[in-house]
Amino acid sequence: MSNAEATHAALGEELNVPVIEEADVVVCGGGPAGIAAAIAAAQTQRHLGITPNVRLIETHGQLGGIWTSGLLCWILDARNKSGLMQQILNRVEAYRVDLGGRPSRKRGGQLYDAEHMKVLLEEMCEEAGVRIRLHTRVVAAHQQNGRLTHIVTESKSGREAFAARCFIDCTGDGDLAAQAGCSYEIGRIDEGSSTPVCQPMTLMALITGVDREAIRPFHDRHQYSTLEVKRALRAEFERAGVTPSYGHPTLFEVYPDLFALMSNHEYERNPLDAQAITDATISARREIHRVIEALRQSGGPWQNLRVVATAAQIGIRESRRPAGLYRICLDDLIVGRRHDDAVCECSFPIDVHATSSDGDRSVETPPVPKTLPYDIPFRALVARDVDGLLMAGRCISGDFYAHASYRVTGNAVPMGEAAGCAAALAASHRVSPRELDYPGEVRPIQRALFNKLAATVYVRNGHEGGLLMSHAGNSDSNRDIQEESPTCSPDPLHS
Repeated sequence: MSNAEATHAALGEELNVPVIEEADVVVCGGGPAGIAAAIAAAQTQRHLGITPNVRLIETHGQLGGIWTSGLLCWILDARNKSGLMQQILNRVEAYRVDLGGRPSRKRGGQLYDAEHMKVLLEEMCEEAGVRIRLHTRVVAAHQQNGRLTHIVTESKSGREAFAARCFIDCTGDGDLAAQAGCSYEIGRIDEGSSTPVCQPMTLMALITGVDREAIRPFHDRHQYSTLEVKRALRAEFERAGVTPSYGHPTLFEVYPDLFALMSNHEYERNPLDAQAITDATISARREIHRVIEALRQSGGPWQNLRVVATAAQIGIRESRRPAGLYRICLDDLIVGRRHDDAVCECSFPIDVHATSSDGDRSVETPPVPKTLPYDIPFRALVARDVDGLLMAGRCISGDFYAHASYRVTGNAVPMGEAAGCAAALAASHRVSPRELDYPGEVRPIQRALFNKLAATVYVRNGHEGGLLMSHAGNSDSNRDIQEESPTCSPDPLHS
C-alpha cells in the first residue's frame, strides 16, 4: 500500500477499555496549571474533611510541562501573584541562590533550576495527596447527557479509562476539551488567507563552558537593558557567521556556569500535527547545535562553549483556545477590564512572536500601543459546550491577542489553583462547575487555604527565598501589587 493509499485507509477496531479508577477530580496535563490544579483540588478536599481523591495525568516522565520538559527556566508575570505561585517562587529562588545563582531581579521574570523544579513539584503534589501518573497520554473522552464522565488514556499499561465527577484540561493544547466535543479557535486568520497562522515554536537549550563576566554584555539584565543584551547576542552570532532564526536570541543565567538559551523560531508549524511538531523539533535541535558550534569556533569567551541539553519538548506558544462561558478579548486588555469572578490579574503585554521568517524574525508590533492590567474571570475557565470540564493555563477561552498576553506561565498557576478548588467543590456538591458561585463559594476557600503561603519565606542554608511578599489571595487582592508599571507597554522582548 502506498502512502497516498494509506492516507485514505481506515482500520476498524473494537476495544473494551477497562475503567481502572474513579476519582473525584482528574487533571489532564502536569504543567504549571496542572500541578496547581491538582494540589488545589486535593487541599480543598482536605479542607472539606474529605480524603483527597485527585488523579494527575502527564504525558512526559516528569511534572512541570514547559518548566521542566521544555527547559524554560524563566517564569513571567508571576510576581503579582500569591498562593501557590508565590510558594513556588520562594522555594526555587532559595534553592538556586544557595547553589551560587545570582538573585533574581525584583522586577521581571523568575529564574529557576529545571532539575530542582521536577523534584519540587513531585514533592508538593505528593504532600497534598495527589496521585500522579506519568508516561500517560489522554486520547479520548466520553460524555453522557452533555456531561464529561470518562477519559481514555494510552500508556505502557495499554488503553485505560478513568472516571471522575469533574475534569480539568491543563494540556496547554486543549486536547481534552477537543476530545470532549468542545468547539475551539486556533491562530489568527490574516487578510487574504483562509489558513490560521500560529506563533512559532521554540526549543530551549542549556549551555555551559563560558565565563559569566566575559559574556556579561550578552546576558546581564542588571547592567544592560533587555533589548541591549538581545541585540548584542544576535550581533555575536552574526560575527560567528550564523544568523539565528529568532531575531532576539536570549541568554538567561541560571547559575554562573549554566545558561538557558532561546535562539530559534520554527515558523508555520501546525501545533495539532505530530509530524509537524516532530519536524520542528529536529530542525530546532539541529539549529541549536549549529549556532553553538559556530560560537565555539569563534573563540574568545566562547572557546569552551558546549550544549548540556536540549529540551525534551519543544515550546508551543499557541494551540487550541476552547470556548468558555466568557471569551477574553483584546478590548479587555485595552480597557483593563475587571470582573467579580476574577481568578488573577494579568499584567503581561501582548507578546506575538513573529509568525513569519520575513522581516527581523523577532516580535510583531502589537495591534494597540498600550494595554492595561486586566482580570482573568473564572467563566473563561469553564467549558461552554460540555459540563463537568474546567480549563486552566494557555488553553482557556480567549482571542488571539488576549492569548498572546495571558499565555505566560505566571498566570497558569493561579488559573490552575482556582480551577482545582472549583473542581473539588463541584465534585463534593454534585454540581457542574458552571453552577458554582466563584466569588461566594470558591474564592473564600482559596483564601483560607493559600493566603498563608503568600507570606512564607523559605530559607535554605541561610538564604531567604522570598522575593515579593504579596497580599494574600489570588483574585482582586493581586491588583494592589504590581511588579511593573500600572500600564502594560508593548515591550514583549523578555519572552
